[in-house]
Amino acid sequence: MEIYPPSLERLIEQFSRLPGIGQKSAARLALYILKSKDELAENLAKSLIEVKDKIKFCSICFNLTDHDICSICRDINRANGIICIVEGPGDQLAIEESGIFKGRYHVLHGVLSPLDGMGPEDLKTGKLLARIEKEEVKEVILATNPTAEGEATAFYLAKILKDKGLKITRIALGVPMGGDLKYMDSMTLRHSINSRISVAP
Repeated sequence: MEIYPPSLERLIEQFSRLPGIGQKSAARLALYILKSKDELAENLAKSLIEVKDKIKFCSICFNLTDHDICSICRDINRANGIICIVEGPGDQLAIEESGIFKGRYHVLHGVLSPLDGMGPEDLKTGKLLARIEKEEVKEVILATNPTAEGEATAFYLAKILKDKGLKITRIALGVPMGGDLKYMDSMTLRHSINSRISVAP
C-alpha cells in the first residue's frame, strides 16, 4: 500500500534513483519541495531540462561545458604545456577549486576496469595523444584516484606516453594533512614511504 499519493510517490522514487539518496532522504526532499513555493519546483524543473539540453563535453579536454570549447581550454594563459589527466569532471572541479593548478586538463570519463567492461578504447586516450602532438605539451600529470583501477590507469597512461619526450608525473599519494598514522591502511602508508620527499635545506 502506498503511503503518499501516486504523484508524490513518483517524485520520491525519482529522487531515490540519484546516487547517495536513500528512500528517507528522497521523501524528505520531495516533501520539502511540496511545501515550498511553486517557484522552487519550477526553477528546479527548468534547471534540470536546461542542463540536459545545453551541457556537453568540451571538444578538446572533454570537461563539461555549454560551449564547444570550455573556458579553461579557451584561456590562452593556461596554455603552459602542462596537462592534468583526471578520471571525471568531479575530479577536475576539485583540483580547480584548490586554485593550485594553472594548466589545462584532460578528462578520461572513467578508468580501466575489465569487470565493468571499461578498456583503453573506452577512455579518451586517442584524443589525449592527438593533443600532445598539437599543443606542444611538456608535462603530463597523472591525477587518477588512488584505487586499484586508478593506479592501473595511471600505469597504462605512463606506458603509452613514455616515448613522447614528456615529463610524466603522478600526484603524490599518502597520509592526508591532519591524518594519524596508526589509522592509515597499509596501501596508504606504502605510498607515503615510496613517495617521500627531501626536507634537507
